[in-house]
Amino acid sequence: MTPNGFFQLAMPANEPVKSYAPGSAEREALLDTYKKMYSEQIEIPMTIGGQEVRTGQLKDIAPPHDHKHVIGRYHLGGKAEVTAAIEAALAAKPAWEAMAWHDRAAVFMKAADLLAYKYRYVLNAATMLAQSKNVFQAEIDSACELTDFFRFNTYYMSQLYKDQPASSATVWNRTNYRPLEGFVFALTPFNFTAIAGNLPTAPAMMGNTVVWKVSNTQVYSAHFLMKLLQEAGLPDGVINLVFVSGKDAGEVIFAHPGFAGIHFTGSTAVFQEIWKTIGNNIHRYRSYPRIVGETGGKDFFVVHPSAAVKPVVANLIRGSFEYQGQKCSAASRAYVPESLWPAVKQLLLDEMKTIKVGAPDDPSNFVNAVIDRAAFQNIATYIDYCKQAKDAEIITGGQYDDRQGYFITPTVVVTTNPHFKTMEEEIFGPVITIYVYKDADWNATLDLVNTTSAYALTGCVFAQSRAAIAEASAKLMHAAGNFYINDKPTGAVVGQQPFGGSRASGTNDKAGSLLNLTRWVSPQTIKETFVPADDYRYPFLT
Repeated sequence: MTPNGFFQLAMPANEPVKSYAPGSAEREALLDTYKKMYSEQIEIPMTIGGQEVRTGQLKDIAPPHDHKHVIGRYHLGGKAEVTAAIEAALAAKPAWEAMAWHDRAAVFMKAADLLAYKYRYVLNAATMLAQSKNVFQAEIDSACELTDFFRFNTYYMSQLYKDQPASSATVWNRTNYRPLEGFVFALTPFNFTAIAGNLPTAPAMMGNTVVWKVSNTQVYSAHFLMKLLQEAGLPDGVINLVFVSGKDAGEVIFAHPGFAGIHFTGSTAVFQEIWKTIGNNIHRYRSYPRIVGETGGKDFFVVHPSAAVKPVVANLIRGSFEYQGQKCSAASRAYVPESLWPAVKQLLLDEMKTIKVGAPDDPSNFVNAVIDRAAFQNIATYIDYCKQAKDAEIITGGQYDDRQGYFITPTVVVTTNPHFKTMEEEIFGPVITIYVYKDADWNATLDLVNTTSAYALTGCVFAQSRAAIAEASAKLMHAAGNFYINDKPTGAVVGQQPFGGSRASGTNDKAGSLLNLTRWVSPQTIKETFVPADDYRYPFLT
């Protein structure tokens, strides 16, 4: 019998964040899991059509904080594997899109519970190892945020399906939320395991099938995510995980007539190139592809003269240096009034002395390693530039060492030039640049904040004056997709602060909300007339 109930999902609660305080059971369990996984070497195949695919072309995986130690090897694929993944996705599509929505929802609801309990420490340890996150950053990412994505997205899916049009007498109007016609390409970054999990699963739960390419520095965590989804009952071929170059993926996927959309997080330059490629190939596609992307940021931290010093410093440190500044939302340019600067500077210097840098298996380390050698060298180049500049000064930090891991000391730069290089360019590392403005220039500074960067992802204002908060909110309305008042510009929570920005920061389709899910359906309006007209003549013709 086909189920005929109108099934409802309750509004979920956010997954509680464990503290990992000294002596806690979760701290011991996580560190034990970390040590076990650190001591092993695993072989990671691609997953295409539910089958493990090995090419024999193996690439080492090493922790960024211990880059000579190998924890795994993955099989690198090429165009043949991308083609096979597309074929598997299209073959799985008829059965998956025909499956009742509540059965699709159940897969991801089960995945949420498996992640919260059985896989919690495995995914956290994998993220600590392969992406060099400390215990808390791993917890809020790979455990809590991804669990929230699964739970809230299934709830939003049910809400979307419930949204139906009005009907008039003798007519029944309905909306059928069809999946897109073709396959979706999910292209995911290294920095958040939750993003890597959400980008392929959000389209999938709406009935789409997916080709999923991860960053090569995120393969290790993605492997365990795929195991989780398979255990949750995801049918073969719905999500196909490939380890290939961007060039190989792009040349096959963007030339395929069945390409229906891309769910992307990464750099602005890559996203813009993808958009151009799609435009150039638009004549090939069965339908106009959905292009959904979240890219870079040059996120601002604005301080009003009325702000309290201690919260400013605490949130400046957290917003700039948590996960080594490798968050697209990280604070990277700050504007501090002249009247507060002496107190802010002194407290900031004092607090920076207490920050420990090292491997994530020591939970007392606040800052860990940056992701790889390329990132390390890029950030070091910016630091060296600041050391030589006449209109900037490094007041703390500026050291870097890659002998064992890719470690960079949290660095604070102060400049007299509001258009200094590191005030305008995205660094994606533990570097914050501060410009000290005259108190009387508050409104001019807001204009400066709004026009300095091409990005518009996140930003924050600290003030006790309500008038100042209102002024900042108005002037910076288009400068940030996620705007924070008296809080750091990082740490968006699913279901509370849907995430995404505009301008050069992306399409602002708000991951973790109903808005994002609407991008993965093609609504069909259905009108059924119970008493159809039997005469073409309208009353005005008589």
